[in-house]
Amino acid sequence: MARPNYYLTVVSILIFIILVSSIALFKYHAYLLVSFMILGSLMLPFFARFEMRKMETREIVILAVLAALAAVGRVPFAGLPSVQPTSFVIIMTGLVFGAESGFIVGAIAAIVSNIFLGQGPWTPWQMYAWGMMGMSAGLLRNRKWMTTIWGKSIFGFVWGYLFGWFMNLWIIVSNISGFSWAFVVGIYASSVKHDLAHALSNVFFLLLFSASWLRIMERFKLKYGLLENK
Repeated sequence: MARPNYYLTVVSILIFIILVSSIALFKYHAYLLVSFMILGSLMLPFFARFEMRKMETREIVILAVLAALAAVGRVPFAGLPSVQPTSFVIIMTGLVFGAESGFIVGAIAAIVSNIFLGQGPWTPWQMYAWGMMGMSAGLLRNRKWMTTIWGKSIFGFVWGYLFGWFMNLWIIVSNISGFSWAFVVGIYASSVKHDLAHALSNVFFLLLFSASWLRIMERFKLKYGLLENK
């Protein structure tokens, strides 16, 4: 495993611990504090990059642009539940620029888009889920099946469900006093249509736009020597 990805694994575990701890420590009343704690944790892989080699300003700029695109892309589709072009941008970031870039773009896109759509206790969970989506895309990008359009589409479809299943957890733990297996089953059953919409929208955007986005983003990476993260 490449050294940056080692740091990402450690950071992802740390963030999950922060999420779980926030249940007991903050009672969901300090979700913005938890969100900023997550952002701080996300900086650790970048500190590692600074230690290993010089990080160009243009690398930070391209990530900021991609995070902004991912965040803004979510706003026009707010009226269509679970249709998420944000996920498409995050997946493409991971595929082209690597796991750590996908991770941080996913997390930042969540907190920035919620400035427009509403912050809440779900924000840090969205940051983690979208971050892990981008991270996994980066970790799997060199797999043979992931280089095909159908491989990417299957990946996007699966993550449409994984995202929803993970987000269900915050609903469950925030109502832990009334926990029952019937409650858990009800939560997951009620999210099926929303998870399906997310999964199908991922497939739609990947089928239509992934080839052109890959060409454009790879051209930028080659031209400016951006983010050669293996």
